[in-house]
Amino acid sequence: QVQLVESGGGSVQTGGSLRLSCEASGSIFSIYHMAWYRQAPGKQRELVATISSGGTTTYLDSVKGRFTISRDNAKNTVYLQMNNLRPEDTAVYYCRMFRSAEYWGQGTQVTVSS
Repeated sequence: QVQLVESGGGSVQTGGSLRLSCEASGSIFSIYHMAWYRQAPGKQRELVATISSGGTTTYLDSVKGRFTISRDNAKNTVYLQMNNLRPEDTAVYYCRMFRSAEYWGQGTQVTVSS
């Protein structure tokens, strides 16, 4: 059974930075695509960024130029570097691992104050 464990969330002021990490158990990480989602209170979960097994990345328009997704297959970990954070980035952030099956992390809270 694959488990995803997120870390790195917290509270920062506008303009601050955080780096989220999501570590996967098991040895199949490298063949899976990875993604970060977020869900703000009262809103639907939205896709923030993806990185394919080959390293191709995509981003939500509102985070382009501020967020960077990356992966370290040797550590079974995907990262989301978030810079120049804004109050509208406040949400619970989830990582997702997917290909033939999908797995979700438990979420980590990010709070950005003005």
